Amino acid sequence: MPPESIPRLSFGREVRASAVLAAPLVLGHLATGLIGFVDSVIAGHHGTGTLAAVSVGTALFWLPVMVPMGTLMAVPAAVSQLDGRQRRHEIGALFRQALWLSAALGLLLFAFMSLATLALAPMGIAADIRPGASAFLHGIRWGVPALTLYLCMRYLCDGLHWTLPTMLFGFGGLALLVPLGFALTYGAFGLPELGAGGLGFASAAMMWAQALAFALYLWRSRRFADLRLFERFDPPRWPAIRGLLATGLPIGVTVAMEGGLFVATALLIGRLGDVPAAAHQIAINVAALCFMIPMGLAEATTVRVGHAAGRGDGRGVRRAAFAGYGLMLCTQLASALVLLFGHDTVVGFYTNDVAVATLAASLLLYAAAFQFPDGLQVLSAGALRGLKDTRVPMLLAAIAYWGVGMSLGAGLGLGLGWGPKGMWIGLIAGLSVAALLLTWRFLRASAPGRVHRHLDASSGGRTAG
Repeated sequence: MPPESIPRLSFGREVRASAVLAAPLVLGHLATGLIGFVDSVIAGHHGTGTLAAVSVGTALFWLPVMVPMGTLMAVPAAVSQLDGRQRRHEIGALFRQALWLSAALGLLLFAFMSLATLALAPMGIAADIRPGASAFLHGIRWGVPALTLYLCMRYLCDGLHWTLPTMLFGFGGLALLVPLGFALTYGAFGLPELGAGGLGFASAAMMWAQALAFALYLWRSRRFADLRLFERFDPPRWPAIRGLLATGLPIGVTVAMEGGLFVATALLIGRLGDVPAAAHQIAINVAALCFMIPMGLAEATTVRVGHAAGRGDGRGVRRAAFAGYGLMLCTQLASALVLLFGHDTVVGFYTNDVAVATLAASLLLYAAAFQFPDGLQVLSAGALRGLKDTRVPMLLAAIAYWGVGMSLGAGLGLGLGWGPKGMWIGLIAGLSVAALLLTWRFLRASAPGRVHRHLDASSGGRTAG
């Protein structure tokens, strides 16, 4: 479609379209974040040792999960561009190849998680934390294949501007986890008391329930009937899978580097003992809940930018991104104010331990400080994904998260003895540098006269660099 014939939305309508698309995503991500909240609350009231074990186990679980999670983010970008180019009939075949990719990633991740407990001692995790962390990992690993399949199906819907299932299945999983996690942790309803391991098995059961329910929904839904998603069996086709990997693997590495900054921080703090590890788990869980909002906005921005790129609308690319930036600034202001003025109240939901609560409340002030840079960097990364521009952002993220964030955090927290607060200063620095670099990259990539290079590259199925 020639650019001059493209119907253009006003900026106000673009903001509304992005908000409508993002709202279920945000709520779905909040449901996912509340899973961590539920785990932390159940573990925290079971005991400080259980909470510390879940903190370390959660960190070791999510670090490798971020790679397939990010890799599969190529699906909404590819689907939205196909939809924008009026090539909807090709989506079903792409989805079946994405399922093969997600299944392979899930099996690889299961194998990795089976060996992850061997790393606890070499990493210096406190001896009293290791048994609970190992039990948590042994339980939750059984849900990993279901998680990658679920993500593939979810990203398909997101790429087609239908985000309601993300919200519904997210809260459905949460509703299952609360009673099951409580029962297996405390030994209620005749079940054995498994402590941290019980939360791991409950999380795995929830993941399988979500994946099976989502597959049934796609199979029966009239909305997707024309895509013929399960019409036939397609064997793996390397060209299609390679195209998804070309876009998605740099995203996976980028997401893993960002998440790895937080995970490594948790693991290093875990070397300091129960109280710092438990306090950090509370603070990082609250920060993760806040992060779900800009993350949902970023995924909506990926879809809106990708759709504009697919139909060849260079101005629409920037308009979609700026709508996302505007929404993000509003939500991050609200999050920062809640953390700034309500940190003591929030911590009270997690623990009655005075030492843990005092340290956690102080860490939430640092979390308030990085709300704006965190939102800016994830929104810019989402906009770049819509252009399938993923390789250069991966390198910029490496510089910001690890060259700056981890180096500074480890130096202050461990080298100078500042403890958890020093590590959190490193988080702020890394996210701030990432925000500057990724925003600069998007503004450069979407500038008049340059954006069509990315549009041409994406139309050929390549990753712009």
